[in-house]
Amino acid sequence: MQVSSVDAAGNGGTRRGAAVLLEILRSEGVEYIFGNPGTTELPLMDALLEVQDVRYILGLQEASVVAMADGYAQAARKPGFLNLHTAGGLGHGMGNLLNASVSQTPLVVTAGQQDSRHTISDPLLFGDLVQIARPAVKWAQEVAHADQLPVLMRRAFHDSMAAPTGPVFLSLPMDVMEEMSSVDIGTPSVINRNAVAGGLDQLAETLAAISPGRLAIIAGDEVYASDAAAEVAAAAECLGAPVYGSSWPSRVPFPTAHPLWCGNLPTQATAIAERLSDYDAIFALGGKSLITILYTEGPAVPPGCAVYQMSSDVKDLGRTFYTPLSVVGDIKASLSALLPLLQAATAGRQDAYAATAATVAQQRRTLRAEAIQEAQSRQNEAVIPPRVAAWEAVRAIGPDVAIVDEAIATSSDVRLFLESSWSGQYSFLRGGALGWGMPAAVGASLGLGRDRVVSLVGDGAALYSPQALWTAAHEKLPVTFVVMNNREYNVLKNFMRQQKDYISARDGTYPAMDIVDPTIDYQAMARSMGVPSCQVTRAADIAPAIEASLASGGPSLVEIMIAAG
Repeated sequence: MQVSSVDAAGNGGTRRGAAVLLEILRSEGVEYIFGNPGTTELPLMDALLEVQDVRYILGLQEASVVAMADGYAQAARKPGFLNLHTAGGLGHGMGNLLNASVSQTPLVVTAGQQDSRHTISDPLLFGDLVQIARPAVKWAQEVAHADQLPVLMRRAFHDSMAAPTGPVFLSLPMDVMEEMSSVDIGTPSVINRNAVAGGLDQLAETLAAISPGRLAIIAGDEVYASDAAAEVAAAAECLGAPVYGSSWPSRVPFPTAHPLWCGNLPTQATAIAERLSDYDAIFALGGKSLITILYTEGPAVPPGCAVYQMSSDVKDLGRTFYTPLSVVGDIKASLSALLPLLQAATAGRQDAYAATAATVAQQRRTLRAEAIQEAQSRQNEAVIPPRVAAWEAVRAIGPDVAIVDEAIATSSDVRLFLESSWSGQYSFLRGGALGWGMPAAVGASLGLGRDRVVSLVGDGAALYSPQALWTAAHEKLPVTFVVMNNREYNVLKNFMRQQKDYISARDGTYPAMDIVDPTIDYQAMARSMGVPSCQVTRAADIAPAIEASLASGGPSLVEIMIAAG
């Protein structure tokens, strides 16, 4: 039987399920399929031969595939589409799928499934994909017939973007992809999600009643998703309020060059509470901004500090801390409506707000200048200190190149040194499972129209998904991979040092936390995947190496040997 081409979309032509899937993807504006094919994906791979405007991005392992789609979705601000291979491939990708879930990245995740006609006989590679995926996604379902593809795929794209955003999963049996169908795919729905919160009059009066200098704003990851940096800045300027970032962010969603930017909050509850003790209230934009790692006694919000929130996800409001007033709505749309109310409510005290803002700006300038001075004073140390490496790297990268950061040893200093008017410059490992950063940088470059991206990655993290190097070389993407190499799991050692009753802290012995004997040859690893590389051992050589890589127009790896911090 002659199979009609994919260009029969929507006209009732009979074609295979894989062709129906591609018609839907094209209509949804999908540019890339991130994947690693196996036998169950062969119908899709064959159908791709008739499609010119959807490209398949090959990852050499499924963990890299998931993170590439994650990085793409965040950068492009739309769902990423990926296709994994059966139960084993889905299992390989689960760590980064959990990262995407925590980061609330909109992904449409699919996996090929064995032909359903012989699953009763327990064929090779068969598994309950829906049950495997379910803990890491908003929902999971298996497609039973090709005629179901239009409804289920469009539902997946819609639900991935509905608050709270996140990954969804569809299992695609091989026989469904080969099944003949004349189904009409329809057209994508237009959904306006810019809902304006209620209660804004009351919120404006409440915020205006707080004394100047006694309110802090926390710009959570949802500010980036809502593209609301300008609105947050306007509200902060109106209130003379400092703007903090989440303690463990997915993004820095606020311009780091803005005078009211005060950096990210710390990651322990006691330290967060100490920082917030200067304020009578916080205005948290987006949820889950006070993430802690190691337990410390007491809450992150100190007594007497009121919590006001705004989020599109009602489940985040009042979830952990009592709130006298919080509102549900899109942050950008709701702040736009709130701002004139705030301006009217605060009109009589603008001089006081301006004085507070000037104090915040001066404190920020002083803190940053002191950090830069320290970094410059330590340039000639025998082994490069992490703060020096961070300063030289940020200085070389500049304000206009995207940064994907998974180098925990230097990440706090990198964020301290950022000075950019672009609120989309910086992204970070929000989920906490290593192996995200390098492939996410590859996806980010694709999401930014193949623009330059710098991947900052620790030496340990670089060993989780090094396959990203090959994809960057294969796609000729301008991604600079900067490996901060201290030859150890430094963050774990530092955590252990804080536990005074640990034997390790007393004796200075840390089992299974050194990446030595043998050491890893990152230069050889990069070259084996077609990526030029160099190693830097002097602080003065960091900026020239990164600048040369950025100017090359292709992928490269710069290994920086840093001291244990």
